[in-house]
Amino acid sequence: MMEKANILIEALPYIRRFYQETVVIKYGGHAMVAEDLKESFAKDIVLMKHIGINPVVVHGGGPQIAQMLERIGKQSDFCGGMRVTDPDTMDVVEMVLAGKINKDIVSMVNRHGGRAIGLSGKDAKLIEARKLHVFRYQGDDRPPEIIDIGMVGEVQRINVEIIQALERSNIIPIIAPVGVGEHGETYNINADLVAGHIAGALKAKKLILMTDVEGVLDKEGRLIPSMTLAEAADALQDETLKGGMIPKVQCSMDAVQAGVKKVHIVDGRIPHAVLLEMFTDAGIGTEIFKKRPKEKKSYE
Repeated sequence: MMEKANILIEALPYIRRFYQETVVIKYGGHAMVAEDLKESFAKDIVLMKHIGINPVVVHGGGPQIAQMLERIGKQSDFCGGMRVTDPDTMDVVEMVLAGKINKDIVSMVNRHGGRAIGLSGKDAKLIEARKLHVFRYQGDDRPPEIIDIGMVGEVQRINVEIIQALERSNIIPIIAPVGVGEHGETYNINADLVAGHIAGALKAKKLILMTDVEGVLDKEGRLIPSMTLAEAADALQDETLKGGMIPKVQCSMDAVQAGVKKVHIVDGRIPHAVLLEMFTDAGIGTEIFKKRPKEKKSYE
């Protein structure tokens, strides 16, 4: 019984600190697949809302999209880690992200006592986007090659009014990373980037990126518990970061520069990963922030 009491006492200062603050969570990876992790995530989100924190969920869905494409006999092609998205693929992406996955998450949160509403970036032009142009370096004496990867977009503007209205109504927004172009085009956008832009536009207290690794690892494979913007930039420059961690850290840096206090990259394979990061002294994963507080000299 005392252990349970101590857990609540440890959480109290964090509950007070984040009361009525916005926290954006990018939900993805194994946490969206394993049934026990899906349930624990939904409970975490509902608990946050009930104690006065405003969670905003942005979800991915790459594996589910791949499964649907395979089911209809369409091959998945990638360029630089991004899915090449022709019009037929875009139809599948929108159907899976804004339809099946989004509504499953909404239903799960509501089943555990929350009030959630599903949105895509097309609703009220929440995510205004433009076509992403990919360039491939061909040498100093040649212009870069422009690669067309189809209906893949980048965020141009986040219209936060609809999210803020839902927060005021005690409703949890669940957002699919599908954007809308100037002429009504539909764009497939990386969920990490969408979460980062939404967190920056809302000036969120925290951005939490759920992934399938422990956090940011150094060259020896050890967890880096915390990084400043300068340290993160160095890690990008000296190739400490590999693969999918590169866009996650870049997205984290952009969010902090846009006004987010801290970004956390956490292992979504751990049950209740969001609560462990939010409400414990030790936390989990890697946190990225602007700069470390200046240490006072003994005579100050």
